[in-house]
Amino acid sequence: MTYRVCFVCTGNICRSPIAESVFRARVAEAGLDGLVEVDSAGTGGWHEGDGADPRAVTVLRENGYGTAHTARQFDPSWFARLDLVVALDSGHLRALRRLAPTERDAAKVRLLRSYDPAAADDRDVPDPYYGDDDGFDACLAMVEAASTGLLAAVRERVEGKAA
Repeated sequence: MTYRVCFVCTGNICRSPIAESVFRARVAEAGLDGLVEVDSAGTGGWHEGDGADPRAVTVLRENGYGTAHTARQFDPSWFARLDLVVALDSGHLRALRRLAPTERDAAKVRLLRSYDPAAADDRDVPDPYYGDDDGFDACLAMVEAASTGLLAAVRERVEGKAA
């Protein structure tokens, strides 16, 4: 059975595509690419159909990650097929939990940086959209740091499902 993870930020052109690309690479490196499906979406539809922000594409490409992406808006009906919905900041967390049709669905929503023990109380990935290129580098670093713990959690769930 496939374990499905969706990363969610505001417009689905910066943070969530970076997280999707990094985590997809981690899943492949771990040999789980046939067992884990990774995608992303935005809480809003402003950029629906657009590619990722060029600065996100640049930081991904410069660090060896895939860059294919088309923005889309998160649809509450997706909760039924998703196992984990990963919010990039606390505003997304609240918005997604409000959209969840059931308490069980709301429990599927987690903050990305909750998987990074070094994040402590600073669990939001700041939006780099209105800043300079350094914000995209910082976003990538935060995503990479959290991906180790997220992969461990997903691996545990996948191995538990297979048993």
